[in-house]
Amino acid sequence: MCSCTLYSHRSCRELWTILLGRSALREPAQIEAELDRHWNRLVQGLTYYKPPSSSSAGKVKENKDVAQPLKDFGLRISKLLGLDEQQSVQLLQGYLQEDYRGTRDSLKVNVCAYSQIADHYYDERLCLLRCVLLLLTYFQDERHPYRAEYSNCVNKLEKDLVSNYKSQFEKLFKAEAPTWETHGNLMTERQVSLWFLQCLREQSVLLEIIFLYYAYFEMSPADLLSFTKMFKEQGFGLRQTNRHLVNKSMDALVDRIGYLSSLILVEGMDIDFLHKCALEDSTDQHQFSSAPDVIKEIDQLLLTFGDIPHHGPVLLAWVLLRHTLRPDESSPVVRRIGNTALQLGVFKYISTMLKGLGVSGNNCTASTAKMCVYGLLSFVITSFEEESLQCSQLIDAACEVLSAPSLAEVFWEMKPNMGLGMILDSAVGMFPHKIGPLLQLLTALLSNKSTVKKVYNLLDKMSFYTQVYKHKPSDIISKDDETLWKRQTPKLLYPLGSGQTNLWMPQGVLGQVMIGGEQGYVVRWDFSYSSWTLFTCEVEMLLHVVSTADVLAHCARVKPILDLVHKIISTDWTVSDCLLPLTSRIYMLLQRLTSVINPPVDVIASCVNCLSVLAARMPGKVWSSLHHTGFLPFASNPLTSMAQCVSAEGMKAGNYGNLLVQIEQPRGEYAVTIAFLRLITTLVKGQLGSTQNKGLIPCVLLVLKEMLPTYHKWRYNTYGVRERIGCLILELIHAILNLSPEGEDQGSTPTLQTLCIYSLANTEAGQAVVNIMGVGVDTIDVVLAAQPSSCGSEGPGQILIQTVKLAFSVTNNVIRLKPPSDVVSPLEQALTQHSGHGNNLIVVLAKYIYHKHDPALPRLAIQLLKRLATVAPMSVYACLGSDASAIRDAFLTRLQSKTEDMRIKVMILEFLTVAVETQPGLIELFLNLEGKDGKEGSKEFLLGEWSCLHVVLDLIDSKQQGKYWCPPLLHRAALAFLLALWQDRRESAISVLRKKERFWENLTTPLFGTLTPPSETTEPCVLETCAFVMKIIGLEIYYVVRYFHIHLLLSLTMIALISCNWSFIYVKSLVCHIAEMEEEGICYFPETQMLISAWRMLLILSTSHLNCRTMSEHYFILSPLAVKLFFWSLQLTTPMSVPCLRLGSMMATLLLILLKQWKRSTAPDILSPLSLILESVLQADQQMMERTKAKIFSALISVLQIQGLNGGDISQLPQLLLSVCETAKDEALALIDNTRHMNQAGETVEDEDVMETDSPRGQQKDQRDGVCVLALHLAKELCRTDEDGEHWVSVMRKVPVLPSVLSAVELSLRSKHNLYFTEAALHLLLTLARTPQGAAAVAGAGVIQTICLPLLSVYEVSSNGTSQSFSRKSQDSACWPGVYRLCMSLMESLLKTLRYNFINEALDFVGVHQERILQCLNAVRTVQSLACLDEADHTVGFLLQLSSFCKEWQFHLPKLLRDIQVNLCYLCQTCTYLLHSKKMLHHYLQAKNGEALPPGHLPRPQRPPQTPTKEAAGGGEREEAEQKALLAVQCSLLKILSKTLATLQHFTPDCCQILLDQYHTLFVLSFTTPAFDPDVAPSFGTLLATINVALSMLGEVDIKSLLMFTMENCFYVLISQAARCLKDPSILPRDKQRLKQELSSELSTLLSSLSRHFRRGSPSSPASGILPSTQSKPPTPGSKASHEGQEPFIQLVQAFVRLVQR
Repeated sequence: MCSCTLYSHRSCRELWTILLGRSALREPAQIEAELDRHWNRLVQGLTYYKPPSSSSAGKVKENKDVAQPLKDFGLRISKLLGLDEQQSVQLLQGYLQEDYRGTRDSLKVNVCAYSQIADHYYDERLCLLRCVLLLLTYFQDERHPYRAEYSNCVNKLEKDLVSNYKSQFEKLFKAEAPTWETHGNLMTERQVSLWFLQCLREQSVLLEIIFLYYAYFEMSPADLLSFTKMFKEQGFGLRQTNRHLVNKSMDALVDRIGYLSSLILVEGMDIDFLHKCALEDSTDQHQFSSAPDVIKEIDQLLLTFGDIPHHGPVLLAWVLLRHTLRPDESSPVVRRIGNTALQLGVFKYISTMLKGLGVSGNNCTASTAKMCVYGLLSFVITSFEEESLQCSQLIDAACEVLSAPSLAEVFWEMKPNMGLGMILDSAVGMFPHKIGPLLQLLTALLSNKSTVKKVYNLLDKMSFYTQVYKHKPSDIISKDDETLWKRQTPKLLYPLGSGQTNLWMPQGVLGQVMIGGEQGYVVRWDFSYSSWTLFTCEVEMLLHVVSTADVLAHCARVKPILDLVHKIISTDWTVSDCLLPLTSRIYMLLQRLTSVINPPVDVIASCVNCLSVLAARMPGKVWSSLHHTGFLPFASNPLTSMAQCVSAEGMKAGNYGNLLVQIEQPRGEYAVTIAFLRLITTLVKGQLGSTQNKGLIPCVLLVLKEMLPTYHKWRYNTYGVRERIGCLILELIHAILNLSPEGEDQGSTPTLQTLCIYSLANTEAGQAVVNIMGVGVDTIDVVLAAQPSSCGSEGPGQILIQTVKLAFSVTNNVIRLKPPSDVVSPLEQALTQHSGHGNNLIVVLAKYIYHKHDPALPRLAIQLLKRLATVAPMSVYACLGSDASAIRDAFLTRLQSKTEDMRIKVMILEFLTVAVETQPGLIELFLNLEGKDGKEGSKEFLLGEWSCLHVVLDLIDSKQQGKYWCPPLLHRAALAFLLALWQDRRESAISVLRKKERFWENLTTPLFGTLTPPSETTEPCVLETCAFVMKIIGLEIYYVVRYFHIHLLLSLTMIALISCNWSFIYVKSLVCHIAEMEEEGICYFPETQMLISAWRMLLILSTSHLNCRTMSEHYFILSPLAVKLFFWSLQLTTPMSVPCLRLGSMMATLLLILLKQWKRSTAPDILSPLSLILESVLQADQQMMERTKAKIFSALISVLQIQGLNGGDISQLPQLLLSVCETAKDEALALIDNTRHMNQAGETVEDEDVMETDSPRGQQKDQRDGVCVLALHLAKELCRTDEDGEHWVSVMRKVPVLPSVLSAVELSLRSKHNLYFTEAALHLLLTLARTPQGAAAVAGAGVIQTICLPLLSVYEVSSNGTSQSFSRKSQDSACWPGVYRLCMSLMESLLKTLRYNFINEALDFVGVHQERILQCLNAVRTVQSLACLDEADHTVGFLLQLSSFCKEWQFHLPKLLRDIQVNLCYLCQTCTYLLHSKKMLHHYLQAKNGEALPPGHLPRPQRPPQTPTKEAAGGGEREEAEQKALLAVQCSLLKILSKTLATLQHFTPDCCQILLDQYHTLFVLSFTTPAFDPDVAPSFGTLLATINVALSMLGEVDIKSLLMFTMENCFYVLISQAARCLKDPSILPRDKQRLKQELSSELSTLLSSLSRHFRRGSPSSPASGILPSTQSKPPTPGSKASHEGQEPFIQLVQAFVRLVQR
């Protein structure tokens, strides 16, 4: 990167960020190192920045490491800022790195740039002071993680810190304002104003540092005198040298300087120690007791004070000091100074000062100020009579002081008659006449649970009751001097009705008259009562007088009560039960107060605040009680639709809505609104039920519709309230969007979440959120700069940042949760719209990268950008426009910074990872690849100066691992980015990375270098990192198999060498660790699963794509590895650990994939461990083991198939058979129950075309890869292995598997469910049927009853008696026609094996399905799909076996026999015609069937061809595929033809039976070529054409034997039918003569052609052995001896030719 970005000088802002703990440096040792390195800068303070000098300018000019433009620019900055030249160049470099918002190339020297650099300089100065302020804040805080390091540094600074900073303060307030004459013409009026504002800010922070310093260290009397003179000269900030430059916006800073000046002087007098000395009567120990000269001088100075309010606390403190140390000498001076302090309203000033210094939560300055004032007030009250002080103002000041939590605890530890305890006694003495002061004090004194108990008990046991009387009551007896009263009768203290809570003052109670006379009487009655009862009475009284003129007076008494209750239950919930009489009346109070004409908003706000605290613990109860008060908005009609909700139809605003519009908005005060928003948010977070949540919809709708879009336009009296309301609204929405989805189906009724999502996406509410996000980084910086440096987390800047962060999060959640839609919502339009001026929201979001105060703000902005880049149809790069390069530079600068917050870096990398796939323009910008011309014209790339790959390569560098700037999470993010490049095949970037030195070594370091065994300290991201590495290597193998990089080859070699070791040591320990962690409730299963999945994929790719020797040598190590890991992971499942089960399942999948590879060669023996695994799995919980069991079955099937190919005995066969048959039986029975349940539930399959439509999968059992189906397939393989039936016969006798399976098949066929199961069962039966004992077992189990009639359900017969059309789909896919074909094959196999023992069942079958059989034979003419031809093939095969039993068939089904014979002849004619005319067959395949090719043969669809050559190539591929398809159809037709002729051979008489009339003539006496017309009967011409077709196809090597078989059967049928015709007396002699001539001519020609083929060498017929011998024919006279080696059927034909030629 650019040299500017490598600038190593630590800026003050960076140092401040590090000390705050917001950087990557978070270890105490790192913090200590930073402080040691820079403590000198801290002690120098602002003097660290030197004025310009000629020597410094000379050094800058001589420095050759700095570019000349930077030098020139730096010198001009030096002139403008009055800063040392070298420091100016450093400042410029820091500015370029941290604050510059353009590209380095576009750096323009203009006024704007100078102004920005000046701002950067001012910020640097303030950050330097903030560092010292931070150290002084926490160096004695035991809770702070860096306390020890801060303390060591403060000890170093202590000596010179104050003297340096005091001189800097003097220099600042005396400094003359810069002018254009002294600082150049760039010093404009605006620059002067900014300089002075900075001057005030620095004065303020310097005084803050001095004040905090003296809070911990003692100030000498001389220093106090010095500070007093200095502050007097400066007028406590009011008499600035440049006060003409002060404007209204600077008043707060000037006041703050005054407050801090006053506090420093008070702290310097050490009043706490003075008080202690006075109590111990040792005032001589105080430092001022030995400095009389200083005291006199200060006396003289302070006598001149009194003209400004800041003097008040100083004068008061000095009065105490003088009065305590020298009481005799100082009475006139003390009195005069004390009176001056009181005239200045010192207590009121203290209240104002403490409020002005901020809330004391995280604000150390405010807390320290309160401690200082606490000591002052305690001593004042102890030393002077209360009557002489301003009592009401004193109580206000005391409440402000006691609001510091630590001081409340100090107060309770003190004696009650000392210090501020005396104020409390005084307030108790006036209670309940003056109810406010006491409750105000007690509310301030509540800080923790122990103080709650003290306050509660104090109020619960009151012993005085003070009342005021205008006149003396008649029921009173008094002494003569009227100092003591006695009550003669008991009295009710509140005029409430009977039965209501009340207080009784009993008879005889004595009362001390405190004040008496004509003005009235103040009497303190001495009787015990509980103030909590009194408070209940006060609330009841307010309820009674709510509509009268007394309401305001009663409200003033009830509000402090409500505030106290709120503070108590907020601090300690356990007291809430005791306060139930009060809290239960709040609902009625709220209802009454909100319905009056001029409601008291402060009391209403207090009521709602109390309910908010109650709602946090019992939301349901609060909601149900509040729902009936009419306070909240409500719906008058039931909410049924989103449209109704959004339109607000039937919605009422409730009393709150009216109060907002009529009272709060006109006044500009929003206490109730703030309380309302907090209450609703609390109720939402309380996870109410769906009914209550629907009740909240009107409240939320009011916020979304009436408040969010307009709140920024309301009138506001107080600065900061607008931001607070915006923040609270977004907190409410954020809470709703983070609600967990409700379990019940809501249907169309909107929920809170769907309402929010819809409103934000489609209404003005969404635009309001967009406007909040569009505030921008500049506005936030301005607000932050305007607030005091020690505002803590409560300043307006922090609230604004929090609001923007919430807006980011809300928008992100809305986009994430919004239901998918084709229509772009208004919110999405607003987020992604382009603007001509480059100020669209995407740019604003991206520019938050420049924000440095809160790391979460840029992080959330980038997170939203990531979401938008993923889902929004827009280019982020285009939206960024001209700012794109500058923003990229800012992203990369933060990414490469070693001190930057790690979470921002991770988010940037995650954003770039997403952009790789979704934002091509943006990722090219960040990759910044520069091309160069390489060899052979290929284009090579280099990394540009601003490429993100520089940073990513640094992050994966093995030398960087373990360093603080590269934690595991960041390393993981970098590898995720690299993986995205490989997944998206960014070849340009990948090619550059491949050539980088040590790239592959660094990449694989997580696997081989830094990976430690799994333990409790293992971070999940480390597992993900390893997974990403493996995925990258796997993709590299996949992409570039032949020429992968040499370093990768080394890596793969290492993987191969340690694969066994890695697996056993790491994967095994990882699975074990996961099982242990799960027991403890911690689980890293997703990361573990990702790692093992990536490892598995890498092994698979290595074994399938690499052919290197190393891999092949270690290849078969993986087999026992996978099985053992599988077995071992299942052994962990004794407690049935779900993660271990899943990992075991993953290992099973790996084994299955590896088994495919092992088919190519000998696989190791893994049947034994697999058998053991099967046994353990079958004993485990079946529901959890379902998928694993299926994979084991698949693995066993594969192993058996491999061993079947390689031969060999299987010792585990009996046990395997028993286990599998048990499983098959159980699964079949379960399937029966499941199917019956489905049928009862009416879940029938609706088939439009039953023979074509696949049945959907069953609910659970019937799946292609289900346990039930795979168990049957495995049983089939085992039975096939056990050919002689040695084992399976005995097993099937023990286990009734065949009856169970057949019952399930029957039910499945009838209901037409469970397609995959039925197919698998038929395959098993088919395998058994091939052996005699197997066939007998199948037949004996009742297979014909199972299949024959139920099979009718598989196809439907239409009303005209024909079944539906035949399927045109591929015969490979599972379908019910395939089941029919399997049944046909089963019948064929059983008949072939059992012969006469199965003839009756076979005839039953053919009789039941005769219509389908006949239609199938006819269908070949109309449907030439492979599925149809396959069915015809199976049908004719069955008929071929059945034709051996002609007599039985003739006897039972004579008509069907004749129909079959006729159809077979027509089938023979059809097949011959189609085989004879290839062009016609091709045409039928394309046009008539509507499928040019079977799906498997078609090439993939390509993009439209660009050039003629591509088009020609595509056409060539298609032609080739069509030829293959045509050949497949021809083979099928030839098979059908050969079986048809073999069948017809059984239907035509042999020579001995020619004269019998029981044989019909099958072919008519004609010699025409075969026609496609069904009206043309099959003739002798058909048979001759068949022989010709077969002869013409003999050149095709693959099917020669099939052709010979076809010709052999055809010759036999031809000769037999010819002989039948020649002996038939019904045929005319002329026709017989013609028959002889035609046959003689045709057969002679055919014989000569055959002879030529045989001379070349042709195979014999496969059926030559089973054809009837030619010797059965009578020897023909005159026949020649046959040639040696000639086929028997040719000799037969030659003999027949000689016969007909005679």
